[in-house]
Amino acid sequence: MGRRWRGVAEAPFPFLLLVLLLLWFAAVRAAASSEPPLKCDELRLGQYPEHNSTQEPMNCTNHTAYVQCLPAPNITCKDHLGVEKVFTGHEVGFYKPIACRNVNGYSYKVAVALSLFLGWLGADRFYLGYPALGLLKFCTVGFCGIGSLIDFILISMQIVGPSDGSSYIIDYYGARLTRLTITNATFRKMQSYP
Repeated sequence: MGRRWRGVAEAPFPFLLLVLLLLWFAAVRAAASSEPPLKCDELRLGQYPEHNSTQEPMNCTNHTAYVQCLPAPNITCKDHLGVEKVFTGHEVGFYKPIACRNVNGYSYKVAVALSLFLGWLGADRFYLGYPALGLLKFCTVGFCGIGSLIDFILISMQIVGPSDGSSYIIDYYGARLTRLTITNATFRKMQSYP
């Protein structure tokens, strides 16, 4: 008959070797899985709340603004100084660049109101920085009303904007048209037919 083991002390050598090998493997795996903490600006979405402001961000330069991002509670990452930190959800971890529109003080509401009520005098074009067209509309009484109607539609659809190339100040993220343009630098993908 075979021999029975009564305890670990009587276990054969291969069994102890297997246990030691498993413990070593677990230690190596635990050491490999402990990665150094990420920099805070490399956090994944969900590890910090999404920027959900309904207003256009402040300090927009070159169509980019930097907004404060607060890492979620108990997230460990390195801040902009390289210091590893555990966040509580109330400290600024990094500043995220987001796209924005450059504005120079031209209000969309004012432009639409001027176009609707005083468009026949050219007040909308004077306000937006087009004095020659404003004077022409004033002298022709809004091109006999037709020019005023066309300007009202163009300003309402945000096709005509301020003369300096900036965008309107809009109090909310509402319906906004984005103009798409094709230039010589635009990549055109060839269409393949089946």
